Amino acid sequence: MQHKHNTELDATFLDWPVHMQRALDLADSVLTAAPNPRVGCVLVHDGQVISEGWHSAAGADHAEVMALTNAGRDSRGATAFVSLEPCAHHGKTGPCSDALIAAGIARVVIPMQDPNPEVAGKGIAKMEEAGIEVIMLPDFETAARRLNPGFFHRIEQGRPLVRMKLAMSLDGRTALANGASKWITDAASRADVQRLRAASSAVLTGIGTVLTDDPSLNVRRDELGLSEAQLLSNELNLQEPPLRIVLDSGRRMPATAKMLGLEGQVVVYSTASADDSELRDSKNVDLRVAGSGDRVELQTVLESLAADYQCNDVLIEAGPTLCGAFLQSKLVDELVVYIAPKLLGSDAKPLLELVGITQMSGAPEFQIVETQQLDSDVKLVLKPLANPRFNE
Repeated sequence: MQHKHNTELDATFLDWPVHMQRALDLADSVLTAAPNPRVGCVLVHDGQVISEGWHSAAGADHAEVMALTNAGRDSRGATAFVSLEPCAHHGKTGPCSDALIAAGIARVVIPMQDPNPEVAGKGIAKMEEAGIEVIMLPDFETAARRLNPGFFHRIEQGRPLVRMKLAMSLDGRTALANGASKWITDAASRADVQRLRAASSAVLTGIGTVLTDDPSLNVRRDELGLSEAQLLSNELNLQEPPLRIVLDSGRRMPATAKMLGLEGQVVVYSTASADDSELRDSKNVDLRVAGSGDRVELQTVLESLAADYQCNDVLIEAGPTLCGAFLQSKLVDELVVYIAPKLLGSDAKPLLELVGITQMSGAPEFQIVETQQLDSDVKLVLKPLANPRFNE
């Protein structure tokens, strides 16, 4: 397999970066294809784009197969630009490498190998053995990884990528002293949160939030900020609702909880046996044990979500205690914070419960990677900086 940087492409191949970027953009048009990665494909013949494809959901045609189907016989002798190495294994669909070989593709251009051990170079080897030229454009690897951070995190680290959603006033409060919190943020922020949910494999909360707020944790299409025409056309490729996760150490989850009556699966992690749970016969509820004692083991929960449910990314929407516990356990990969231009006062409820910070040098620090104005609110996306003194 050849590696070619953009600066090494001669005049014949100067349009290759354009086609690769288009493949990446096609992949990015889908919110999630979990547990699979989002992938796009562009077929080019004699310098002309003849077909495009993208992977919209697990079980649906992969990007390469969609593009080949659309192209028909015109694909013979074409070059396929794919945003990730074509798969070589049987899952819900057949191997894309086999489909490319059968279609008579002459060349495949990719930005990187797939880290999944079931693929990881096997797709490349199979295509090369069949006489297909495979070329890697490493200048696009960063962009390709950025498309599927949760997938790479699950495959490479054995747990999902963890995002924590927080909404607060200017003085770092989440609700008034009497518990009133609707609405701190405006409609644009709430629509953005719905998109975050729709793009996540799972949404996680604690039993305290369930008992206090009785949340649905589903994707509310009417709050996505889309027109009726966009919803009917499924512009965001909305698929099944995300898995809903409740951490409930004492099996206090009520059978009357709102989320249990909605479409989709609920998983309740506890430290107690499920034998006496009133939920043990519920069809849409999985009861699991994670750890022992009076607290659910957070690392065990994440490992289970990766191994048992193939969750690529988890969105935490919880109260200050559970959010603080995840942060102090250093299990948060990204913070998404919505800040409303309001002051709620010193008797209002705090954003987080963090204990044991006695020196400024021990305070957790973050890098701001994105800032966005959403109507009157501000959205910040932050990544934690390594701080070995925190929670030692």
